[in-house]
Amino acid sequence: MKPRNLFDVAVVGAGMVGSACALALARSGLRVALVEEHAPTAWNAADEVDLRVVAIAPSSVALFERLDVWTAIRSARAGAYRRMYVWDSGSGAQIDFDAADGGSAELGFIVENRLIQHALWQALQAEPGVSLRCPARVVGTDDDGDTRVLRLDDDGRIVARLVVAADGASSPLRQLLGIGAGGHVYDQHALVAHVRTERPHEQTAWQRFLPGGTLAFLPLADGRCSIVWSLPPAECRRLREIDETTFLQELGCAFDFRLGPVLSTSARAEFPLRLLLAERYVAPRFALIGDAAHQVHPLAGQGVNLGLRDVDALVEAIGGDAERDAGAVTSLRRYERRRRSDNTISAWGMDGINRLFRSEFEPLVFARGLGLRAVNALGPLKQLIVRHAAGR
Repeated sequence: MKPRNLFDVAVVGAGMVGSACALALARSGLRVALVEEHAPTAWNAADEVDLRVVAIAPSSVALFERLDVWTAIRSARAGAYRRMYVWDSGSGAQIDFDAADGGSAELGFIVENRLIQHALWQALQAEPGVSLRCPARVVGTDDDGDTRVLRLDDDGRIVARLVVAADGASSPLRQLLGIGAGGHVYDQHALVAHVRTERPHEQTAWQRFLPGGTLAFLPLADGRCSIVWSLPPAECRRLREIDETTFLQELGCAFDFRLGPVLSTSARAEFPLRLLLAERYVAPRFALIGDAAHQVHPLAGQGVNLGLRDVDALVEAIGGDAERDAGAVTSLRRYERRRRSDNTISAWGMDGINRLFRSEFEPLVFARGLGLRAVNALGPLKQLIVRHAAGR
């Protein structure tokens, strides 16, 4: 029997990935501590739709179903998308994906970040295997051989067989462990807003490649679209600050009025974009997951899905045997091997696509047009792409 003050795992960070990780580990039979500086903002159906939304892939839906939170998320305000339509402004080539071609009901769901965090937080508060330490902030950590100690800002201590950092792209814990991170800051920001168009979104995720970046229209449950438009910072700032009438016209032009005129918009916000890859995912009694380990360009909507696949892999690697050492080096290495390669390929793949489709060099424009048309004509290849994006 373990001492009362010894946890199998301590998870630091209660965002979507950290919360899912703590809940999944507790459901597998482990004793878990979850440390978070600020409790998530409560979600309410009467509130305006959160500007931060994510595209949830089938692999993430499956995880949420196992955690018994998907029904609450799905019934609250989740917009299914059954098709994805992508076209290139330079070459005019296009490609479309349909869930029916793969025998599925949908390709994924567009869900508010805050709704997912709310559902997970509610489940965590009712989970006997999780001890919540909130508000609390980690100020130091020590490796004691068989355990790792977390020192908190309230002079408290947490002792665990394994510490999991899910504390974001800047990850103070990653820095405390001296783990470097490579990558670069993109010369792009993401402009986000919710807009209403003349024609319905048809439960389709639309994306157009433009010289300045990508423009996505993502279907919301209330009939509007969430836009994510990657742009050079100065242009992003200009579009965020111009009057609404001018913005709606410029947005409609950029989208080629695919759904008719854009009729109205919510408030607009912008976020910087970056590529980040941790040099390693594990250290003695320590593992990185989610944005603390990797951050990718949002053009394919894979960011949070990659983090949730980290959760699946970590839970599988360390096992659910309550008598097993959750921080055993062999288990952590198994987790790192499985996830680091997939995340690295995804990050640099998205980076390459972003660079390719921003280019106006005519031979490249011609080549990418040929490539899109070829992929669109090859059904089995399209299904392979869908299966990879779905996490299968």
